[in-house]
Parts: sequence; structure tokens; C-alpha cells
Amino acid sequence: MKTFRNENQVRKISIGTCFPTDTILDRSFSEASYDTEAILEICDLKTKVLLKFEMSDADCVYGLGENLRGINKRGYQYESFCSDESKHLPGKTSLYAAHNFFIIHGESNLGVYIDFSGKINYDIGFSCIDEMSILVAGKDFDIYLYEGTLNEIVKQFRQSIGMNYVPPQWAFGYQQSRWSYENADIVREIAKGFETYDIPCDAIYLDIDYMERFKDFTVSDERFPDFRSFVDSMLQKDIKLVPIIDAGVKIEPDYDVYEEGIENDYFCTDIEGNPFVAAVWPGKVHFPDFLNPDARKWFGKKYHFLLDQGIKGFWNDMNEPAIFYSEQRLKETFEWLKAHENTNLDIYSFFEMIEKVNGLSNAVADYKNLYHKVGTQRVNHYEVHNLYGYNMTRAADEGFKQFDENQRVLLLTRASHIGMAKHSGIWTGDNHSWWEHLKLNIQMMPSLNMVGFLYSGADTGGFQDDVSPDLMVRWLQFSLFTPLLRNHSALGTKMQEPWRFEEKIRLQLRDIIRLRYALIPYLYSEFMKASIQFDMLFKPLSFEYTSAEADGVEDQLLVGESLMIAPVYEQNAKGRTVYLPEKMLLWKASAYENINTSQLEEVEAGYHYIKAHLNEILIFIRPGKLLPLVAPMDRVSKLKKNELSVIGYGSGYLKYELYEDDGESFDFKRGEYHLSILEVDHNQVVKSNNSHHSLKNQWIVRA
Repeated sequence: MKTFRNENQVRKISIGTCFPTDTILDRSFSEASYDTEAILEICDLKTKVLLKFEMSDADCVYGLGENLRGINKRGYQYESFCSDESKHLPGKTSLYAAHNFFIIHGESNLGVYIDFSGKINYDIGFSCIDEMSILVAGKDFDIYLYEGTLNEIVKQFRQSIGMNYVPPQWAFGYQQSRWSYENADIVREIAKGFETYDIPCDAIYLDIDYMERFKDFTVSDERFPDFRSFVDSMLQKDIKLVPIIDAGVKIEPDYDVYEEGIENDYFCTDIEGNPFVAAVWPGKVHFPDFLNPDARKWFGKKYHFLLDQGIKGFWNDMNEPAIFYSEQRLKETFEWLKAHENTNLDIYSFFEMIEKVNGLSNAVADYKNLYHKVGTQRVNHYEVHNLYGYNMTRAADEGFKQFDENQRVLLLTRASHIGMAKHSGIWTGDNHSWWEHLKLNIQMMPSLNMVGFLYSGADTGGFQDDVSPDLMVRWLQFSLFTPLLRNHSALGTKMQEPWRFEEKIRLQLRDIIRLRYALIPYLYSEFMKASIQFDMLFKPLSFEYTSAEADGVEDQLLVGESLMIAPVYEQNAKGRTVYLPEKMLLWKASAYENINTSQLEEVEAGYHYIKAHLNEILIFIRPGKLLPLVAPMDRVSKLKKNELSVIGYGSGYLKYELYEDDGESFDFKRGEYHLSILEVDHNQVVKSNNSHHSLKNQWIVRA
């Protein structure tokens, strides 16, 4: 990459008048003309803009948030266009998100954010090995350029988009979900399973079956009678229910959401100004026009119906928006099939038929026939496609603040865009029970953190297909570190609640979940410090260690200040090769109750093959660091966070700064939180400057 020099650190290049995304907040940037230093070439095409960056052999490219392939995105093509894409295969170029921020890391570092709401195509050394070319499908965008170290660039960028979403502390507990918990009795049975097998759990999700005929903000009286009492009964067990909300509103007379949307012109329209008709779970629907502030406020208040009944969290889905079919496209497809029903289909006409049917869903032509009203302007959806899920989730978050401005509510979403990170967390979409998707989950986490999504995770175990026992164990071993720990699977797949497996596996899964609860003081502390300081929870090794070896590591992550993890992600593997950039302490973790010094081993810097039985997790503690733990309980609320144990490694003085707050309110934004200093002196005495803490077990290994 050409050397980047900029005294102001952040520069803005305006290509046109950017559509308002509310992405950039309260920052001053120095303006740059096109010829201010030859770090990129800007080619003005007829309706698009082509950007080009030169890359050297050693350059890595980090970022793009939720997308395919590895941590280093070099060598392939990517697309920024929120897509309902369940088969996350290596040849795919986009998923559910549009995260247009990346860093070129080499002799110097350059961070780039492209503030654009439509489609962008990235060719990162695919067509030409030493060149990155970016095709922006429009001219109304701004480019922001950042310089510094990798950590400095991320901090500058994250400060410009605002502080990330913070969930309630209970949302760091284990969460159970499945598409098929179709009535209250089944949900009670699921809750009973965790109790019977003594497995911690804080939340159970309600998929589309809880609704009345898949209608948003309704509850089926048949399947969930006296819903308020049912929610209360779960809350008495300290289990929160998290219902799904979809983007499409069913077209049905006398359905209040539909009627109000029609009356107030709150739905997206077609070219003629009529409400656009598409189909998702309920059949034919209209899509709320979330770019309309009045429609956002209206939809956000609809969440109050469920908040009033004791619901503590929500899950926004299908908000790319996903389209099963449109009326017009379905009609054209049936006409084609009718015309060819007596035809002898050869290879080409057969493929044409397949293309016609498969092309019904999420067709670009349908997005181009969809319109929003922005002020007095009519805006084609295709041009602002990536803002739809963002604004649906913004509507929900703003609705929560109207309900109770100082109460945190769990909120997840599928589709997302830069800037949405301040409104919610995300999960990584409809993955599969494939080992490749476990690896993808590992590699995606730091990229998500770079663009502000700290509260994130994947469907642990895989959403689609049947999970094998060893994949379930290995996936949970990684997910115990992700802020969102949700086990989610699809209708028709193998049941994958922890107790559905043979006793040996069930006990291992139980031990991993209990270990998660033991780690919550550390994970929550590191999450909150990263949030307040605009830092990352998950980092590639290259963000802290400067070497070619560190640059090349794609399957180990730093988690907070104290830990490095090396997940096992291959079937039948009895261990793995690990690169240590410095001498570290290896903890082969299996269960909280089994911690002892025999599990702790010093490992020298360099490459090592380390054995890891199925029940063993490879956790490395960095020199000079402490890891606080707490005895696991069955709910986050029951953890005795004042009774800490510690694992530590290093010579001399060891220290850890533990963040604590009430876990429920936004008082932390006013500085109402506690930072306690845990320390180990030269006599190996563990102390805290907070008299509230009592320190129990300690496992300190001197370097």
C-alpha cells in the first residue's frame, strides 16, 4: 500500500450528497480533494464510481464485518448488499449485513469507511493480486480515511459511529432457542429440562409459532392462553422469554397493525404509489416504511404490547427485507410453467424453469419496484436497501426508550448496517451444522467488533441440518466466549438442547455452560470496558503483536486483555497447532470444579502441537494478567460476584481492573459504575481495593 500521511488522522472525501444514515456523529474531519496524495484512484463512471487501492505483497485486509471467508479478506470478492442467504458457502459474496469498513494493514495502516446505503462490490486482490477495486453503485456517498495503529484506527472509527449497544447483564447467560417451541406446554418442558439436568439457562426464545397466524404483535390464544400469566410464571423461575418480530405485516382486514399502516400511509409502495405486496411467513404482507420517522415511531410503540406483558427481549428477523415472492413475479412464474407444462424440457429449458422458481425469492427486480417516502421525496428501495433492517431495529430501540428510557432490553437483529451497532446486537444468521461454519464463526467475531457489533454470536450448534455430538461440544466451547450464547436450530432438524445427547456428551455440555457462568465477571467486564473505551473484545493477534507470524494467524483470538483462545474446529481432531507470540500459561479447561494447578502449564513462544481431548478447551493466559472467576449458578442473577477466584500468570506484580455496574440500567453512561483493582503482590497475596469482594481460590503460576 502507498504510504498514507495525514496530520488530522481522519479525512473525508465527499463524492456526492450522502443519503442520511445517522452513521457519523459529532466528529470533525478534514476535507480531502481527489488528488490529495495518491493513496487511491477514483474513477468516475456513468452511474457508478470505481475506487482502486494498490497493495503490497505483505498487506492484509481486515474488516467488512459480517461476511464470508477469513479474518484477512484478501484474495476474494465480496458484496455489500443485505441478503437472505442461508447457505454460507465459500463461493458466496454477501450475507445479511452491509459493513463497509476495512483496514489495509501493512508497512502503514489505512482505515476506510464508505458511507453508502446501496450495493458495493469489493474485489480484494481477486482479479489483480496487488490491487483492491471497489465498485460503488451510485455517486451519493462519502469516504472516511483513518490512520494510526490497528487499534487506533478502530477506536477512531468506532468513536465516529457512537457507542455500541449494551444488553442487560442476564443476556450474557445461556439462551435456548428452536423453531418448533409451538405452545406454552413445550416451553415449560424446555425450562423443566434445564432444571432436571441442572444446566444453567437465562432465556428461552419464541419463534414464529407464538403468533396468531404469523402476525406481528399478536399472541395465539390457542397455543399460549393467558400469555401474561405464562410470562410471569417463567419470570418467577428467572427465565426471560424472547419473541421474534418479523418485518412483513400481514394483509388482513381488522388486524390493527395492518389497518393503522394503511390509514396512515406507513407502508412501502410500488411505482404507482400503492402499498407494495410481497410474501413472507404469513403469506401476503406489506413492509413498513422504516425510513419514514412517523412509521418508525408507530412501529416502535407496537413493542409495548409485549413489554407490558413482561417480555424482556426481542429478536428482529427477515428484515433485509426477505421476500418469498411478489405478486407480479409469482404471476409471471405460473404463466411460464403453464405455458410449458406439456413441453419436452431439454437441459436449457429445464434450467430456465429452475431459475424461474428459485428467482422468486429476494429478487433484485422486486427491490427495484419498492419505494420509500422520505419527506416529500420518493426513494427507490434498491438505492437504500442496506438501511432497511437498520431502521427497523432503530424503531424498536427507540420504542423501548419510550417505554422506559433507563431499562436495557435485549435486542438482536439479522440484517444490519454500519451505525446500527448502537441500537442492537446481532446474530450471524441461518448457519448450518457444519464444521466450516464453526470456523467461520471464529473468524467473523473480530470483524464484527471492528464495526461496533460487540454483542454478537452465531447459532451455536448450527441452525440447519443435524448436529453431531462432537460438533455441538466444540462449537459450545467457542461460544462460551461470545457475548451472545444462543443454541438455535430449525424445525425438522435434530433436537439439540443440551440434554438431548447421550450422558457423556450431556455432562460435557453442562460443564461448558457452567464454565461460561464462571467466566461472566470477566466477559462482562471486558465487554463493558471495550464499549466505553471504543475498543474490541475479540482481536486478531496482529492487533497486539507485530510479526509476520501474528499477521498470518486466522484461527486464534485474543479475548479481552487477559486471554488468548485456540478453538478446536475440525472433526475428530485430538488437538491442534498453536502459535504463541510470547510465553503464556495454558489452561486446559474442562469444568470449573476441576480447576487445579495440574491443568496449568507454561508454554514457550513459538509453534506447538497441543493435545485437546473432546472435553478440553485451550485457554491461554497472557503474562502479567489475571483472570477472575466466580462459582457458577443456574442464573446470572444468582452469581455471587463478590466472591471471586483468580487464575494468574507472570513474574512480579499482577493486576486486573474489574468493571461492575447494576447490569440493568443505562446509569453507566453517566459514569455510575465501579472499577475494582485485583492484584497479586510479590508474596503471591491476592487483594482487591474493593472491600465488597472476598477472594476465594487462587491459582497463580509464576513465570
